Amino acid sequence: MSAPAREGESPLWIGPDARLREAMQCIDRNRRGAVLVVDPEGRLLDLLTDGDLRRAVLAGTDLELPVRELFRRREGGRYRAPVVARAGSRPASQRRLLKRHGIRHLPLLDAEERVVDMVTLDELVPETDPVLEAVVMAGGRGQRLRPLTDGTPKPMLPVGGRPLLEHTLTRLRDAGVQTVHITTHYAAEKITRHFGDGRGIGLELRYLNEARPLGTAGSLRALARATQPFLVINGDILTNVDFRAMLVYHREQTAELTLATRRHEVDIPYGVVECRGSRVESLREKPRFCFFVNAGIYLVDPSALDVVPEDQAYQMTELIDALLARERRVASFPILEYWLDIGRPPDYHQAQRDYRDGRVE
Repeated sequence: MSAPAREGESPLWIGPDARLREAMQCIDRNRRGAVLVVDPEGRLLDLLTDGDLRRAVLAGTDLELPVRELFRRREGGRYRAPVVARAGSRPASQRRLLKRHGIRHLPLLDAEERVVDMVTLDELVPETDPVLEAVVMAGGRGQRLRPLTDGTPKPMLPVGGRPLLEHTLTRLRDAGVQTVHITTHYAAEKITRHFGDGRGIGLELRYLNEARPLGTAGSLRALARATQPFLVINGDILTNVDFRAMLVYHREQTAELTLATRRHEVDIPYGVVECRGSRVESLREKPRFCFFVNAGIYLVDPSALDVVPEDQAYQMTELIDALLARERRVASFPILEYWLDIGRPPDYHQAQRDYRDGRVE
């Protein structure tokens, strides 16, 4: 059992003056999906989940703000008392508390009300849902990366001495994925020959070789119909994103499709003039615009595929537009971890530097 909390001693807890970015780093390290906020004596003030942080980013919150500022902006402007249990209490009673309150995290306190540890629903309740499956889109030709991709599919370009696709498959395996479907087209034999059936990296790999490209969403119709949400990722993505956290978020949002997004900022080097007809309404000098861009990672419920036409090229953007047109729920999952889309030679060289510098797990 852990020692009673003191600020800075564990990735399980932080103080209220810590930055939100530090809170995210703690969640990444502790792999529990939350971090506890404690006072200097180690007494519990609040609990901050992975979803809390991602929703704050969507709301435009700066990750350099202190944790206390996020709670100050909450309705009522104060800390709330999380449901807790006594350290040393029986796992059965902890499970009952989690289920009764519909929560996933339970702080454990000692006799002096100081934090000792935290247990999660996943630790106490064996997983009953089928294991998450994944689809990796690896059929692209990578025209913008030529001549690097002359004869080599883009996902097979080496990063840190291993194919880019191997980094993705390893991360999926470590997130609990057991079966991965890989769609192939260009130089497909280079992929199948290298990975085989996947046993060498602890996965079951299944291949779908497209005689003609069907698009990100079109190829999904050709796969065996799943009964649970499945993860879809483009084969040219290098990332440390927490796929487990994305699945929890997807379920919390009750979405049919969850789209991973990345915050992107654009500095305009001129004064931007807004007009209504010939009338100037405002002038903003050298503004910075912030957008959330598509990060090429999706969680898809099987029900979402009923709008995808059979045996026809269909992009994921078309699927999302079709769901939105039918007023079906699509959620945004902002990526706060490392992420890089390797689409051009400068991106590829950046990936090599990031791997060398330890930014890629």
